[in-house]
Amino acid sequence: MNLYELFIAPFAEFDFMRRALVGVFALAVGAGPVGVLLMLRRMSLTGDAMAHAILPGAALGFLAAGLNLFAMTIGGLVAGFTVALGAGAVARATQMKEDAALAAFYLVSLALGVLLVSLRGSNVDLLHVLFGTVLALDDATLLLIVGISSVSLLVLAVLWRPLVLECVDPGFLRSVSRAGAPTHLVFLMLVVLNLVGGFHALGTLLAVGLMMLPAATARFWARDLNVMVLLASLIAAAAGVAGLLVSYHLGAPSGPAIILVAGAGYAVSVLIGPVGGLLPRLMPGRHLEA
Repeated sequence: MNLYELFIAPFAEFDFMRRALVGVFALAVGAGPVGVLLMLRRMSLTGDAMAHAILPGAALGFLAAGLNLFAMTIGGLVAGFTVALGAGAVARATQMKEDAALAAFYLVSLALGVLLVSLRGSNVDLLHVLFGTVLALDDATLLLIVGISSVSLLVLAVLWRPLVLECVDPGFLRSVSRAGAPTHLVFLMLVVLNLVGGFHALGTLLAVGLMMLPAATARFWARDLNVMVLLASLIAAAAGVAGLLVSYHLGAPSGPAIILVAGAGYAVSVLIGPVGGLLPRLMPGRHLEA
């Protein structure tokens, strides 16, 4: 097998592979920066919880209209915002920490979503909702994912500084401006939007993977935030391409293949990443010479 057959032919010869490629590129562009901001807030697991939280809304859309893009998207958005705001309200009104409140909401949401899909759908429908169908993206779904990524980039460009400050030092932002709470809501909106976009391609269980794994990987290669954001998007795109090729040549499920490739990149970075990687930390540094 030559290089053309290995790397180019799958995308040149098959329309569904090209669609999947556009989809993962769009997800990488939108989800990469959001993942970095989540990591800065130490909310990586919050992203995972919110990814599961969109399931009951998507399931209600499925019950109402089947595998309808519009119904499942609206349902996922409503459920995601409801869980995010509900967990925050519980944390502020009680002594429970926000991560514990999110865990409770996420577990109930996941169980409820699986139950709702199982009431009407088959095992195939349940697998579609949980793991996505990146190789079966149609024009409408691609437009949705690209639209979400475009909105994310526009919002990040306009509100980049307050978003970063709200992630790094929310107390300072509240002390000097009233933009703290609105900025936090905008940030939650970006998280939910990108998770809903990822849900259509990778399912609720894996949607957060292309958001957080590239961000965590980029952290081992850059200290500058802007470089980190760029690297996260590039790593996510590379993982998408490599995962699609692995899926094509080995017959493996495409969504898990993409996330496993991203996970392999993270594992390598943990070992050799120049910014806090294991081997660089164990190697003796240079000593100053007279």
